Amino acid sequence: MSLYDIIRKPIITEASMQAMDQKKYTFEVDSRAHKLLIKQAVEAVFDVKVASVNTISVKPKSKRVGKYTGTKSGYKKAIVTLTEDSKTIEIFGEDAE
Repeated sequence: MSLYDIIRKPIITEASMQAMDQKKYTFEVDSRAHKLLIKQAVEAVFDVKVASVNTISVKPKSKRVGKYTGTKSGYKKAIVTLTEDSKTIEIFGEDAE
């Protein structure tokens, strides 16, 4: 598993967008990744300095469509806090408006 395989995608919610003002970024990560591995991956991919990493295992939720029931898959979420002197992560490109 390379460092580029650890970070799957950014999690874009209203709360995570407001946390970006405090240099906190939320990502869906590989479920086998630990905090040190997530820190190394973010520093390598985005060329920033990471102050801390908090991880959360999101449990699978049950969903129902009519009479059929199933579950959404669970995933691991990482909230990465950058240092004060670090640059910001541009999740959206400059052409996104």
